Amino acid sequence: TSLARVNARALVDDYLAARSRRPAEPFDAATAARRILSWLSQSTLVLEGAEAEFYHRFLRALARDAGQLQEALGATAGLPHLLSTVALAAYAMCAETPTRFQSRASAQLADAIGAQILPDGGHVSRNPQVLVDLLLDFLPLRQAYVARGAAPPPALLNAIDRIIPALRLLRHGDSSLALFNGMGVTAPDRLAIVLHYDDARGAAPVSAPYSGYQRLEAADTTVIVDAGPPPPRPYSLDAHAGCLSFELSSGLQRIIVNCGTPAVGGASARDASRQTAAHSTLVIDDVSSCRIAPDTGIERVIAGQIVAGPAQVGVKRETLAEGALLDLSHDGYAQRFGLVHERRIALKSDGAQLVGEDRLVAASQPAQTQPETFALRFHLHPSVVAMRAGDDTAVVLDLADGQRWMFDAGGLPVNLEESVFFASPDGVRACQQIVVTGKAEATVEVQWAVSRL
Repeated sequence: TSLARVNARALVDDYLAARSRRPAEPFDAATAARRILSWLSQSTLVLEGAEAEFYHRFLRALARDAGQLQEALGATAGLPHLLSTVALAAYAMCAETPTRFQSRASAQLADAIGAQILPDGGHVSRNPQVLVDLLLDFLPLRQAYVARGAAPPPALLNAIDRIIPALRLLRHGDSSLALFNGMGVTAPDRLAIVLHYDDARGAAPVSAPYSGYQRLEAADTTVIVDAGPPPPRPYSLDAHAGCLSFELSSGLQRIIVNCGTPAVGGASARDASRQTAAHSTLVIDDVSSCRIAPDTGIERVIAGQIVAGPAQVGVKRETLAEGALLDLSHDGYAQRFGLVHERRIALKSDGAQLVGEDRLVAASQPAQTQPETFALRFHLHPSVVAMRAGDDTAVVLDLADGQRWMFDAGGLPVNLEESVFFASPDGVRACQQIVVTGKAEATVEVQWAVSRL
């Protein structure tokens, strides 16, 4: 409406006036890039019917931000670097810029995409949410090239074609994305928008070896597994210590999940969500398989980055007549406890049973600390109602749509404990987790199954 346009101009004008009065604030590349992209995408709303003076102030501000962003590009690392190249390419296409500026912006974009988008379509951060956010920037940028009559960089087109299948691999039947490495609440409208551009629309890929994810699917049962090491340090600020964790869903119902990343809350909640105990996998002595740099002492300069974790993650996939099988391992506990975690997961071909086996085996190097106990954790979605059965050796799981499943650990006692689910659209919710505990030693082997009744 006309009123909306006036209000939008007033907000932008207030910002420009305030920025001119204040001393120069520290330049942040990610913020400047997002501002450029936002202003370009909303320029029709803001500029339609605007006075010439405001129009020129708006364009000068965009040019100033683009100039600063270009100057800072060499010193900008990680995801902000890629976002900066997207913003510069969008500015080159949407503003009256020289051909050399457009060529440079396209080349910088192609280099950044090549460095951060993996061959299987994942992002080097391993965060599913990053893929959605990037597509919401890549798709309009592709259209800007077309509208300008320019050929989009092949790297941009290839990235779009690779990212969309990667998202399908990470998507459950209810259209939510698996909760790994910084993923929180899925915005279904945003995901639907980007997947609308999926030209293939076929079955989801089952393996993303470069970004470290595996998918098992049979009938309407889906299992998604984190089968990769932590990302490089500059990209690990949101990464989790969830190696070999998995999520299980049946149709539209989530059953076994990870806790996810909180959308709100303090640093303590965010830190807790990154620990191994917040994931459906095995943890030794409640110590995470990755070490995250604290915000104290000499490591403060890299606070939040993963500085140690699994270096060797084994992945072997087999397709058998009875179903699909994953043989996995990681050495995240080898240096400290002298143990390697091995996990075997098989989904039956009818989707009615997920069979698992977790083992601890001796690592090649001696332990620095003698481990005491292990806990095998299976976090349940808040909609699942769980009740122990079979002399406390099994748990019956009632789903919201009437399905009933059962978890058993091969006759071992199982406990039901409190947990928390950070990734619910209506805020943090309490849930439960199934826990199998025992003495952490090289002979440990736990066989378990989740079966539809």
